Amino acid sequence: MSMELNLTTEDKAELFGDFRPEEYAAEAEERWGGTDAWKESAARTKSMTKQDWARFTAEAADISDRLAALMRTGAPATGEQAMSLAEEHRAHITRWCYPCGYDIHRGLGEMYVADPRFTASIDQTAPGLAAYYRDAILANATRNDS
Repeated sequence: MSMELNLTTEDKAELFGDFRPEEYAAEAEERWGGTDAWKESAARTKSMTKQDWARFTAEAADISDRLAALMRTGAPATGEQAMSLAEEHRAHITRWCYPCGYDIHRGLGEMYVADPRFTASIDQTAPGLAAYYRDAILANATRNDS
C-alpha cells in the first residue's frame, strides 16, 4: 500500500511549499511500509481533503511555534509546559495519521535529530528546536511510562 495524496499539483504547492512528499514516499515506504502505522496513515491521508491538510499543517505549525516560543524563554524541555506540548504533538499525530504510542513518539523524536533533513526543516522555526522537541518528547514519554 503506497502513500497517496488526493491533491492536485497546485494544492500540494499551496499546502507544502517547496516540500515534495512524493520525493520521500519510496524511502518512507521502504522503512515503515510493513507496519500497521504505515497502513493506517496511508488510508487516512488518502481520504484527506485539501481543507483537512490545511488544518493538519496549521495545527502542526501552531504546536511547533508554541514549543519554539517556550524554548526561547529558556524553559527546560523536561519541564511541565514542554512535556504538555509534546503530548499535544503526540495526540495530533494520533488524530490525523496513526495511533502514536509513546514508543513510536520516542522514535520520531530521535529521528528529528538523527536525520539532518528533519533537523533542518524543524530548525527553520527556531534554531535548536529539533533537539528541544526530542528532549520534550522523551521526557513526556518517560513521564507516561510510570
